[in-house]
Amino acid sequence: MSEPQRETGGCACGAIRFGFDRERVLGASHCHCRDCQRATGSAFATFCGVPDAAFTLEGTPRAFSVKGASGRDVTRSFCGECGSQLFSEVGVMPGFHFVKTGVLDDASWVRPTSAYWGDSAQPWARPIVDEVHARNPG
Repeated sequence: MSEPQRETGGCACGAIRFGFDRERVLGASHCHCRDCQRATGSAFATFCGVPDAAFTLEGTPRAFSVKGASGRDVTRSFCGECGSQLFSEVGVMPGFHFVKTGVLDDASWVRPTSAYWGDSAQPWARPIVDEVHARNPG
């Protein structure tokens, strides 16, 4: 049996580091919701879902919560020093960290297969994957 592929990442200033086992990743997606647009300052966020049991964290990020369309909290964690967006935790999917792929040390392996909140996508940055959900599933 081979060793698990350990992925790592962190903020721009190095105050926050995290890691996870790649084979435990649920998948990768883009989110075009207005909250992700505001949080990233861009057209969408790209993330991969990592079970809490496979996720390790060094440092103490700050967090900001908003109510999602479901009425449940969406909590986005970021570095309080440099502001780098790190991961989200979503009330409708407890037990997962949704890691922002832009803060991975090596994101070359990430292959987003779906997009959420396609109805909120900016006309200048339409979803770039085939599986597009108008909102969140369910």
